[in-house]
Amino acid sequence: MEAKSKTIADFRRHERDTGSADVQIALLTQRINQLTDHLQQHKKDHSSRRGLLMLVGQRRRLLDYLNATDSARYVAVTKRLKLRK
Repeated sequence: MEAKSKTIADFRRHERDTGSADVQIALLTQRINQLTDHLQQHKKDHSSRRGLLMLVGQRRRLLDYLNATDSARYVAVTKRLKLRK
């Protein structure tokens, strides 16, 4: 929970922001990284693999939305999270 609060604080756009696209992308990236580590140890956990693919798709849709609405923010978020298109 502490890591989630820190991520929200790092990516929020204003004081009470918890749901902007930037914050959602950062939280999804954090969860994707955790699941990736889990799946490297548990190779046969197919239900978690399906969940990971769904999270990656959700993040991709949010990134596409952010790119369409505000490309400068898109570039900033992808650079901060070290994501590639």
